[in-house]
Amino acid sequence: MSLYPLKFHTIYKEKLWGGQKIKTVLKKDFGTLANCGEAWGLSGIRGNVSIINNGKFAGINLTDLIADKKGGLVGSSIYERFGDEFPLLIKFIDAERDLSIQVHPDDRRARERHNGSGKAEMWYILQADYKATLINGFKKDTDKAAFINHLKNGTLVDILNREEADEGDAFYLPAGRVHTVGGGLLLAEIQQASDLTYRIYDFDRTDKDGNKRELHTDLAIDAIDYSKPAHVKSYYEQIPNQVNNIVASPFFITNKIDANQKMPIDTSELDSFKIYISVKGAGRIAGEAIKFGEVMLVPASIKKYDIEPDNKLELLESYIQL
Repeated sequence: MSLYPLKFHTIYKEKLWGGQKIKTVLKKDFGTLANCGEAWGLSGIRGNVSIINNGKFAGINLTDLIADKKGGLVGSSIYERFGDEFPLLIKFIDAERDLSIQVHPDDRRARERHNGSGKAEMWYILQADYKATLINGFKKDTDKAAFINHLKNGTLVDILNREEADEGDAFYLPAGRVHTVGGGLLLAEIQQASDLTYRIYDFDRTDKDGNKRELHTDLAIDAIDYSKPAHVKSYYEQIPNQVNNIVASPFFITNKIDANQKMPIDTSELDSFKIYISVKGAGRIAGEAIKFGEVMLVPASIKKYDIEPDNKLELLESYIQL
């Protein structure tokens, strides 16, 4: 059977810091959960593999379809490198309260310590409460000794860079960057397919049973990049009906598309799938409907197609370029 644009059942995650915006803003029903901190839109993570919910492959999980369709689905070079494991993870995050201060390992450390992959990620802000903030890196260059001293003294936040964030802002966070999503932010996250997180500080919170969450300070200390980031926010063009680049990293490319008319897409020179996330509006991609808060995977074998907005459609477009 030939491939077509794929959509997936959402995987919902209750979190200590989660809220209600997945339901009230994104209009996704997370059922009986008290809150929803994360809604996974596209995942090949073991134990959390996305299930297709449209067309003739409905009910099949992503890993099994990759095993069957191989390079036709993900791209020949990508299949050669990653095999049946889908290399990216797409989430929506709703932080009613600050997430823990954390860091992710790079590929080398993740491979050596966990036999896994590292985690570079980017955030696109979908909605922000008044003066909502996030933490992204250090205010100035520091070192391991100073970091440990601030951690012991309870003054870690004093050396971290806190930024106000608004709708449409984008942030790239390479592995090793200390960070957290602040309360009041709803965002789309594009990341390497890894669920490895080293929790550094959790504001002394406890779960519903009165227990503090585990910290991974010893692992984190050697994974941190202690330099001040050269760029905190990703600035990008916002030219209508054009592909505007936000992030160009070794791990993924992400573009922004603001379409108010039909846009032809030609990926003949690209050996990769494409992921689309609707961050505003609705329309069709290669004939398949997409609306706000939905994620779509266009197989690598589909080279020419149209993006057709219903009035206006704003998309994030992501793929891998090896």
